[in-house]
Amino acid sequence: MSAQPPIVGRFAPSPTGPLHLGSLYTALGSFLEARSQQGRWLVRMDDLDTPRNLPGADSHILATLAAFGLEWDGEVMYQSHCLDAYQERLRQLEKRGLLYPCICSRKVLSEITGDIYPGTCRKLSHCPAPPYALRIKTDGRTIAFTDALQGTRRQNLAAGHGDFILKRRDGIMAYPFAVVIDDDLQQVTQIVRGVDLLAVTPRQIYLQQLLGFSTPGYMHLPVIVDETGAKLSKQNKAQAVGMDAPGQTLFLLLNGLGQNPPLEMNNAPVAEQLAWAVSHWRPIALKATTVVNLH
Repeated sequence: MSAQPPIVGRFAPSPTGPLHLGSLYTALGSFLEARSQQGRWLVRMDDLDTPRNLPGADSHILATLAAFGLEWDGEVMYQSHCLDAYQERLRQLEKRGLLYPCICSRKVLSEITGDIYPGTCRKLSHCPAPPYALRIKTDGRTIAFTDALQGTRRQNLAAGHGDFILKRRDGIMAYPFAVVIDDDLQQVTQIVRGVDLLAVTPRQIYLQQLLGFSTPGYMHLPVIVDETGAKLSKQNKAQAVGMDAPGQTLFLLLNGLGQNPPLEMNNAPVAEQLAWAVSHWRPIALKATTVVNLH
């Protein structure tokens, strides 16, 4: 019997601001899933969207993780250091005739009914002048995967989404493309992230198949919402995580993850709470849950 590959998990925040409670919730779930299996846990900065990056945000994020005892393995990887790898994979797909330029503006795209790109620019007979995005052609295959919490999902990309962008008009690599290469470079075997990214997973698996990459396991955690039911996010001006009482915040997050720590753990040090959480980690408590309100 061949040995199982080592578990490698990751947390990949964007340095566009400090961590809010929703991001820390996801980081904690990812950390516990990896550590409960004696696996490695990596941190990567998804810093490709340079216009949105804030100076010093990466340092603040790392300091927050450290304050909550979420210690990562190895060096922090930055997407901005991997541009050559993205370009090389883009060239490979282009050589196979799988890419085409797209000049559709946001206005044109906003007028498209639903979320399915109709292949407008796939029919162009000549290469347009830049700037243009690069789209990848989808085919008739159905992508199926079983999420550890959300169950089995299937999507025919061509019918359900259409061709999608790998490189934006501004020259920045698109999220679904870059993270697939990042995860392969880091040999990630499991991805724990928010359920708001569940819809992008079939596109990423499609790219993994085209590029000959292994497909990691997926676990999509519920998103944290505020008192109004809106998802906590930087766009919604979610408050930065306070670090004055990390033990109490950690206790709150463990309850939000359905772990029900003993009440006396509320005043325990962070290290003690994490040790308990790693040994008692049972994500099944969140099965098929998509929203958690911590308030």
